[in-house]
Amino acid sequence: MHLCQFTPFSLRLGDRLVCYSRPVVMGIVNATPDSFYAGSRTRGSDAVKCRVEAMVAAGSDMLDVGAYSSRPGADDVAPQEEIDRLGEAMSALRSVAPDIPVSVDTFRAGVARAAVTSMGADIINDIAAGDLDPEMFDTVAELQVPYIAMHMRGTPSTMQTLTEYPEQGVAATVAAELSPKLRRLALMGVADVIVDPGFGFAKTVEQNYELMDSLGDLGLLVERPLLVGISRKSMMTRLFGITASEALPATSALNMAALLQGASIIRVHDVAEAVQVREMAGRLSREPLTCITETPRK
Repeated sequence: MHLCQFTPFSLRLGDRLVCYSRPVVMGIVNATPDSFYAGSRTRGSDAVKCRVEAMVAAGSDMLDVGAYSSRPGADDVAPQEEIDRLGEAMSALRSVAPDIPVSVDTFRAGVARAAVTSMGADIINDIAAGDLDPEMFDTVAELQVPYIAMHMRGTPSTMQTLTEYPEQGVAATVAAELSPKLRRLALMGVADVIVDPGFGFAKTVEQNYELMDSLGDLGLLVERPLLVGISRKSMMTRLFGITASEALPATSALNMAALLQGASIIRVHDVAEAVQVREMAGRLSREPLTCITETPRK
Protein backbone atom coordinates (compact mmCIF):
# COMPACT_ATOMS: atom_id res chain seq x y z
CA MET A 1 0.00 0.00 0.00
CA HIS A 2 1.42 3.34 -1.11
CA LEU A 3 0.25 5.97 1.38
CA CYS A 4 0.15 9.50 0.05
CA GLN A 5 -1.43 12.81 0.90
CA PHE A 6 -4.45 14.31 -0.75
CA THR A 7 -3.61 16.62 -3.66
CA PRO A 8 -5.85 19.69 -3.99
CA PHE A 9 -7.71 19.98 -7.29
CA SER A 10 -10.16 22.30 -8.98
CA LEU A 11 -13.15 21.89 -11.29
CA ARG A 12 -14.72 24.32 -13.73
CA LEU A 13 -18.43 24.14 -13.00
CA GLY A 14 -20.32 26.47 -15.32
CA ASP A 15 -19.30 30.01 -14.44
CA ARG A 16 -17.55 28.92 -11.24
CA LEU A 17 -14.07 27.62 -10.49
CA VAL A 18 -14.37 25.39 -7.44
CA CYS A 19 -11.16 24.55 -5.58
CA TYR A 20 -11.10 21.50 -3.31
CA SER A 21 -8.53 21.51 -0.52
CA ARG A 22 -9.88 18.40 1.13
CA PRO A 23 -11.33 15.10 -0.14
CA VAL A 24 -14.83 15.36 -1.54
CA VAL A 25 -17.79 13.38 -0.20
CA MET A 26 -20.17 12.61 -3.08
CA GLY A 27 -23.64 11.45 -2.07
CA ILE A 28 -25.50 8.95 -4.25
CA VAL A 29 -29.05 9.65 -5.43
CA ASN A 30 -30.47 6.67 -7.32
CA ALA A 31 -33.63 7.53 -9.28
CA THR A 32 -34.08 3.85 -10.02
CA PRO A 33 -36.28 0.99 -8.83
CA ASP A 34 -33.54 -1.66 -9.03
CA SER A 35 -30.18 -0.38 -7.76
CA PHE A 36 -28.26 -3.11 -5.94
CA TYR A 37 -28.70 -1.44 -2.53
CA ALA A 38 -32.41 -1.15 -1.89
CA GLY A 39 -31.88 1.59 0.69
CA SER A 40 -30.59 3.92 -2.03
CA ARG A 41 -33.59 3.67 -4.36
CA THR A 42 -35.19 7.10 -4.45
CA ARG A 43 -38.30 7.41 -6.63
CA GLY A 44 -40.55 10.44 -6.83
CA SER A 45 -39.95 14.13 -6.19
CA ASP A 46 -40.72 14.08 -2.48
CA ALA A 47 -38.35 11.18 -1.83
CA VAL A 48 -35.56 12.88 -3.78
CA LYS A 49 -36.05 16.14 -1.88
CA CYS A 50 -35.89 14.36 1.48
CA ARG A 51 -32.75 12.42 0.53
CA VAL A 52 -30.99 15.46 -0.89
CA GLU A 53 -31.85 17.65 2.09
CA ALA A 54 -30.51 14.98 4.45
CA MET A 55 -27.29 14.55 2.47
CA VAL A 56 -26.63 18.28 2.27
CA ALA A 57 -27.29 18.66 6.00
CA ALA A 58 -24.88 15.78 6.69
CA GLY A 59 -22.10 17.54 4.79
CA SER A 60 -22.16 16.23 1.23
CA ASP A 61 -19.94 18.32 -1.07
CA MET A 62 -21.34 16.91 -4.29
CA LEU A 63 -24.19 14.67 -5.47
CA ASP A 64 -24.27 11.94 -8.12
CA VAL A 65 -27.65 11.20 -9.72
CA GLY A 66 -28.31 8.06 -11.70
CA ALA A 67 -31.40 6.71 -13.46
CA TYR A 68 -30.01 3.51 -14.98
CA SER A 69 -28.79 0.75 -12.69
CA SER A 70 -25.46 -0.72 -13.80
CA ARG A 71 -25.62 -3.77 -11.56
CA PRO A 72 -25.32 -7.14 -13.36
CA GLY A 73 -28.76 -8.38 -14.41
CA ALA A 74 -30.48 -5.00 -14.14
CA ASP A 75 -33.26 -4.25 -16.60
CA ASP A 76 -32.45 -2.21 -19.67
CA VAL A 77 -33.80 1.33 -19.62
CA ALA A 78 -34.74 3.15 -22.81
CA PRO A 79 -32.96 6.50 -23.34
CA GLN A 80 -36.17 8.53 -23.04
CA GLU A 81 -37.13 6.77 -19.81
CA GLU A 82 -33.67 7.50 -18.42
CA ILE A 83 -34.08 11.16 -19.38
CA ASP A 84 -37.55 11.31 -17.82
CA ARG A 85 -36.34 9.79 -14.57
CA LEU A 86 -33.36 12.14 -14.44
CA GLY A 87 -35.52 15.16 -15.25
CA GLU A 88 -37.86 14.48 -12.33
CA ALA A 89 -34.96 13.81 -9.94
CA MET A 90 -32.92 16.84 -11.02
CA SER A 91 -35.92 19.16 -10.77
CA ALA A 92 -36.57 18.00 -7.21
CA LEU A 93 -32.87 18.17 -6.32
CA ARG A 94 -32.40 21.69 -7.61
CA SER A 95 -35.50 22.89 -5.79
CA VAL A 96 -33.80 22.20 -2.44
CA ALA A 97 -30.08 22.38 -3.37
CA PRO A 98 -29.72 24.89 -6.22
CA ASP A 99 -25.96 25.37 -5.92
CA ILE A 100 -24.45 22.01 -4.98
CA PRO A 101 -22.30 20.45 -7.75
CA VAL A 102 -24.13 17.52 -9.37
CA SER A 103 -22.80 14.76 -11.58
CA VAL A 104 -25.09 12.61 -13.70
CA ASP A 105 -24.29 8.91 -13.94
CA THR A 106 -24.89 7.92 -17.57
CA PHE A 107 -23.02 6.25 -20.43
CA ARG A 108 -25.26 7.81 -23.10
CA ALA A 109 -24.16 10.99 -24.84
CA GLY A 110 -27.72 12.11 -25.53
CA VAL A 111 -28.69 11.72 -21.89
CA ALA A 112 -25.53 13.56 -20.85
CA ARG A 113 -26.35 16.45 -23.17
CA ALA A 114 -29.92 16.74 -21.87
CA ALA A 115 -28.73 16.59 -18.26
CA VAL A 116 -26.26 19.46 -18.73
CA THR A 117 -28.25 21.70 -21.06
CA SER A 118 -31.74 21.22 -19.63
CA MET A 119 -31.48 19.88 -16.09
CA GLY A 120 -28.66 21.79 -14.42
CA ALA A 121 -26.08 19.00 -14.17
CA ASP A 122 -22.43 20.04 -13.81
CA ILE A 123 -20.43 16.83 -14.37
CA ILE A 124 -20.80 13.66 -16.47
CA ASN A 125 -20.02 10.37 -14.74
CA ASP A 126 -19.55 7.64 -17.37
CA ILE A 127 -19.10 4.03 -16.23
CA ALA A 128 -17.83 3.06 -19.68
CA ALA A 129 -15.35 5.91 -20.26
CA GLY A 130 -16.76 6.35 -23.75
CA ASP A 131 -16.83 2.68 -24.78
CA LEU A 132 -20.63 2.31 -24.86
CA ASP A 133 -21.36 5.48 -26.84
CA PRO A 134 -18.91 6.72 -29.48
CA GLU A 135 -20.41 10.21 -29.23
CA MET A 136 -19.64 10.66 -25.54
CA PHE A 137 -16.18 12.24 -25.82
CA ASP A 138 -17.31 14.69 -28.51
CA THR A 139 -20.31 15.63 -26.39
CA VAL A 140 -18.26 16.26 -23.24
CA ALA A 141 -15.74 18.31 -25.23
CA GLU A 142 -18.53 20.40 -26.72
CA LEU A 143 -20.27 20.94 -23.40
CA GLN A 144 -16.97 21.73 -21.63
CA VAL A 145 -17.92 20.00 -18.41
CA PRO A 146 -15.82 17.86 -16.06
CA TYR A 147 -15.86 14.17 -16.92
CA ILE A 148 -15.50 11.09 -14.72
CA ALA A 149 -13.95 8.23 -16.71
CA MET A 150 -14.48 4.84 -15.07
CA HIS A 151 -12.62 1.66 -15.93
CA MET A 152 -14.84 -1.16 -17.13
CA ARG A 153 -14.57 -3.91 -19.71
CA GLY A 154 -17.53 -4.99 -21.81
CA THR A 155 -20.98 -4.11 -20.51
CA PRO A 156 -22.60 -4.51 -17.09
CA SER A 157 -24.03 -7.85 -18.28
CA THR A 158 -20.68 -9.20 -19.60
CA MET A 159 -18.06 -7.48 -17.46
CA GLN A 160 -17.62 -10.31 -14.95
CA THR A 161 -16.51 -12.63 -17.76
CA LEU A 162 -13.64 -10.24 -18.55
CA THR A 163 -11.53 -10.45 -15.40
CA GLU A 164 -8.23 -11.74 -16.82
CA TYR A 165 -5.40 -9.32 -16.01
CA PRO A 166 -1.72 -9.66 -16.98
CA GLU A 167 1.07 -10.22 -14.48
CA GLN A 168 1.72 -6.51 -14.17
CA GLY A 169 -1.37 -6.36 -11.95
CA VAL A 170 -4.79 -4.76 -11.86
CA ALA A 171 -3.77 -1.17 -11.06
CA ALA A 172 -1.12 -0.99 -13.77
CA THR A 173 -3.55 -2.52 -16.29
CA VAL A 174 -6.32 -0.10 -15.35
CA ALA A 175 -3.90 2.77 -15.91
CA ALA A 176 -2.72 1.31 -19.22
CA GLU A 177 -6.26 0.79 -20.51
CA LEU A 178 -7.42 4.27 -19.51
CA SER A 179 -4.31 6.18 -20.63
CA PRO A 180 -5.22 6.37 -24.36
CA LYS A 181 -8.62 7.75 -23.42
CA LEU A 182 -7.10 10.33 -21.09
CA ARG A 183 -4.75 11.47 -23.86
CA ARG A 184 -7.62 11.70 -26.34
CA LEU A 185 -9.74 13.74 -23.94
CA ALA A 186 -6.83 16.12 -23.31
CA LEU A 187 -6.33 16.62 -27.04
CA MET A 188 -10.04 17.36 -27.39
CA GLY A 189 -9.80 20.12 -24.81
CA VAL A 190 -11.52 18.38 -21.88
CA ALA A 191 -9.64 20.06 -19.04
CA ASP A 192 -11.13 18.37 -15.98
CA VAL A 193 -11.02 14.57 -15.99
CA ILE A 194 -11.46 12.41 -12.90
CA VAL A 195 -10.51 8.71 -12.92
CA ASP A 196 -12.68 6.05 -11.31
CA PRO A 197 -10.81 2.68 -11.11
CA GLY A 198 -14.12 0.84 -11.35
CA PHE A 199 -14.30 -1.25 -8.19
CA GLY A 200 -16.66 -4.17 -8.86
CA PHE A 201 -16.61 -3.71 -12.64
CA ALA A 202 -14.78 -6.47 -14.55
CA LYS A 203 -12.91 -7.40 -11.38
CA THR A 204 -13.14 -10.33 -8.99
CA VAL A 205 -13.39 -9.83 -5.24
CA GLU A 206 -9.66 -10.54 -4.89
CA GLN A 207 -8.79 -8.14 -7.71
CA ASN A 208 -10.81 -5.39 -6.04
CA TYR A 209 -8.64 -5.71 -2.94
CA GLU A 210 -5.47 -5.79 -5.01
CA LEU A 211 -6.66 -2.60 -6.67
CA MET A 212 -7.42 -0.96 -3.33
CA ASP A 213 -3.98 -1.93 -2.05
CA SER A 214 -2.38 -0.26 -5.10
CA LEU A 215 -4.61 2.83 -5.22
CA GLY A 216 -1.81 5.24 -4.34
CA ASP A 217 0.32 3.83 -7.15
CA LEU A 218 -2.59 4.15 -9.58
CA GLY A 219 -2.94 7.82 -8.70
CA LEU A 220 0.70 8.39 -9.56
CA LEU A 221 0.28 6.57 -12.88
CA VAL A 222 -2.80 8.42 -14.15
CA GLU A 223 -1.97 11.83 -12.67
CA ARG A 224 -5.66 12.68 -12.29
CA PRO A 225 -7.96 13.01 -9.26
CA LEU A 226 -9.25 9.59 -8.21
CA LEU A 227 -12.89 8.81 -7.41
CA VAL A 228 -13.46 5.71 -5.30
CA GLY A 229 -16.91 4.12 -5.30
CA ILE A 230 -16.98 1.06 -3.07
CA SER A 231 -20.04 1.85 -0.95
CA ARG A 232 -21.77 -1.38 0.20
CA LYS A 233 -20.48 -3.32 -2.83
CA SER A 234 -20.08 -7.08 -3.25
CA MET A 235 -16.35 -6.96 -2.51
CA MET A 236 -17.54 -6.69 1.10
CA THR A 237 -20.84 -8.56 1.08
CA ARG A 238 -19.30 -11.64 -0.55
CA LEU A 239 -16.28 -11.55 1.73
CA PHE A 240 -18.37 -11.59 4.90
CA GLY A 241 -21.53 -13.30 3.65
CA ILE A 242 -23.66 -10.28 4.48
CA THR A 243 -26.19 -8.09 2.67
CA ALA A 244 -25.59 -4.58 1.37
CA SER A 245 -27.66 -3.22 4.25
CA GLU A 246 -25.09 -4.70 6.67
CA ALA A 247 -21.98 -3.40 4.89
CA LEU A 248 -21.63 0.11 6.32
CA PRO A 249 -18.77 -0.69 8.76
CA ALA A 250 -16.73 -2.38 6.02
CA THR A 251 -17.50 0.50 3.66
CA SER A 252 -16.16 3.00 6.18
CA ALA A 253 -12.97 0.95 6.61
CA LEU A 254 -12.32 0.85 2.87
CA ASN A 255 -13.11 4.53 2.46
CA MET A 256 -10.48 5.23 5.10
CA ALA A 257 -7.96 3.12 3.18
CA ALA A 258 -8.78 5.00 -0.01
CA LEU A 259 -8.39 8.42 1.60
CA LEU A 260 -5.06 7.50 3.18
CA GLN A 261 -3.85 6.65 -0.33
CA GLY A 262 -4.82 10.04 -1.70
CA ALA A 263 -8.32 9.51 -3.08
CA SER A 264 -9.88 12.80 -4.14
CA ILE A 265 -13.56 11.80 -4.03
CA ILE A 266 -15.42 9.04 -2.20
CA ARG A 267 -18.83 8.19 -3.64
CA VAL A 268 -21.13 7.00 -0.86
CA HIS A 269 -24.65 6.12 0.16
CA ASP A 270 -24.05 7.24 3.75
CA VAL A 271 -22.83 10.83 3.88
CA ALA A 272 -22.65 11.46 7.63
CA GLU A 273 -20.45 8.42 8.20
CA ALA A 274 -18.23 9.32 5.24
CA VAL A 275 -17.73 12.85 6.57
CA GLN A 276 -16.54 11.35 9.87
CA VAL A 277 -14.16 9.04 8.01
CA ARG A 278 -12.75 12.02 6.10
CA GLU A 279 -12.21 13.90 9.36
CA MET A 280 -10.35 10.95 10.88
CA ALA A 281 -8.26 10.43 7.74
CA GLY A 282 -7.28 14.07 7.83
CA ARG A 283 -6.14 13.78 11.41
CA LEU A 284 -4.17 10.60 10.76
CA SER A 285 -2.39 12.14 7.80
CA ARG A 286 -2.03 15.50 9.58
CA GLU A 287 -3.59 17.31 6.66
CA PRO A 288 -5.47 20.57 7.23
CA LEU A 289 -9.22 20.14 6.72
CA THR A 290 -9.83 23.41 4.92
CA CYS A 291 -12.99 24.54 3.21
CA ILE A 292 -13.99 24.46 -0.42
CA THR A 293 -13.56 27.81 -2.17
CA GLU A 294 -15.33 29.15 -5.22
CA THR A 295 -14.46 32.01 -7.52
CA PRO A 296 -16.26 33.25 -10.64
CA ARG A 297 -14.66 32.15 -13.89
CA LYS A 298 -13.23 34.93 -16.02
